[in-house]
Amino acid sequence: MQQLQTLDYLVFFFYFIMVSGYGYWIYQRKRSKVESTKDFFLAEGSLTWWAIGASLIASNISAEQFIGMSGNGFSMGLAISTYEWMAAATLVIVAVFFMPIYLKNRIYTMPQFLSQRYNPTVSLIMAVFWLALYILVNLTSILYLGALAVSGISGLDFTFCMIALAVFAIIITIGGMKVIGFTDVIQVFFLVIGGLATTYLAVNLVTGVDGISLDGMFQGMQMMRDNHDDHFHMIFPKSSPFYMQLPGLTVLLGGMWIVNLNYWGCNQYITQRALGADLKTARNGILFAAFLKLLMPVIVVLPGIAAYALYSKGMFQAEMLGPDGSINPDKAYPVLLNLLPAGLKGLSFAALTAAVVASLAGKANSISTIFTLDIFKNYIGKNADEKTLVKIGRWVVVVSMILAIVVSPYMGIDKKGGFQFIQEMTGLLSPGIFASFIMGFFWKRTNSAGALFAIVGGFLIALGMHNDYLPFMDWTQVPFLDRMGLVFLICVVVMFILGLVMPDEKQGLAIDVSMFMPHRGFVFGAAVVITLISVLYYTFW
Repeated sequence: MQQLQTLDYLVFFFYFIMVSGYGYWIYQRKRSKVESTKDFFLAEGSLTWWAIGASLIASNISAEQFIGMSGNGFSMGLAISTYEWMAAATLVIVAVFFMPIYLKNRIYTMPQFLSQRYNPTVSLIMAVFWLALYILVNLTSILYLGALAVSGISGLDFTFCMIALAVFAIIITIGGMKVIGFTDVIQVFFLVIGGLATTYLAVNLVTGVDGISLDGMFQGMQMMRDNHDDHFHMIFPKSSPFYMQLPGLTVLLGGMWIVNLNYWGCNQYITQRALGADLKTARNGILFAAFLKLLMPVIVVLPGIAAYALYSKGMFQAEMLGPDGSINPDKAYPVLLNLLPAGLKGLSFAALTAAVVASLAGKANSISTIFTLDIFKNYIGKNADEKTLVKIGRWVVVVSMILAIVVSPYMGIDKKGGFQFIQEMTGLLSPGIFASFIMGFFWKRTNSAGALFAIVGGFLIALGMHNDYLPFMDWTQVPFLDRMGLVFLICVVVMFILGLVMPDEKQGLAIDVSMFMPHRGFVFGAAVVITLISVLYYTFW
């Protein structure tokens, strides 16, 4: 199988120069004489709506989508797109209800919200949890899967690829959120154009006819629908082998909402992009991200289905095997890229690299923000000036990347598939975190004891279910999305009871109900998003 050729390297080099050069220009143009923490971590007031939307997607789409979600497309089909399409609906909710609360109360970090709404103990515990999750699950997974893909496509050494990706991401990250936000626009351009080119060519290959055309793509789509109809359904029945991963209507009415609302609404990694903007700009940026989310399955799932169709015809049988001799779906996208012609392979390779680097940079910046502003500033360097805090933030970026490089080979990322690994590990914390946020938003009597139970107790209950330590039933036979829903309900009930029986702490947030009403342009755009999602689910039910 061919590796990258000269033309591919030239295309990739062009991408590298564009991102690096533009990032340096932005840094020089927008840096202030005295760099502040709000400027470095939030790019306060300087990100436009299109930069916010692009940065949200660039930070979200990474190797776990290109590799893990394409792998799920290979094995289970279009149904894995529910994570993307339900995310688009979730973004509308976050823009309408979450952002006004954050901006009205001048929230800049998620632990700051917990400190302001509850107390510093809740904030510190959650900050430590978030750092562990971001470094040991998210950062390591992105780096490991990204290096695996880049190594498989380029033929370069795996360790070298991991270090090179980390260094590239560090270069972008130490420029601060302004550089990340604006370079993400270029990253998303390469991600979308390169991803669409890969899909276009892959679906054409399904026809088995020489030549590439728009008619060939439509013909390939029809052939996939006719020959592999089982890969074009969004809702799995209980008899499906994939029911444990996507349990029926739970994707529309249950735990999938917790996954997405926690990720998009209570996650420093994501909300940080919008926290430095005014409400209208933040909402427009989030809506732009929702439209891009609708497009993502075309870029990351359809190639996996096309790879399955080609595999069913007898292609790359050996290349899809893992070390144990069984099929490894996560190899679908790298194998597919190696079938592309020179030049276009380089463009797709640049798209994959852009996704990995942008996501690494965004995650590292959030790790740096939480450690610097919520731990170091409050407990270690209370008298540190702005310049010192920014310097600490930069060092945290470097240290977190080194930790990710060291521990990633030992995390078992490849055992369940990259995307599923991330969802299940994050799912141990998501129910409790979301319960503490949503109850803290909308019920004034929610207290610190309830928040502590949700965060710590919710994690322990979820961990007990995950490892089947709890009584009554075999919890490992309950789909993890359903387990998340149950843990969330337990947290809410206990928080409600503790709020009633314990003294009122009177620490409700300042909420201006009029801020929940978005402007007309947003309402129209949101209606289009919801309509498109409804049509997609109806079409592929």
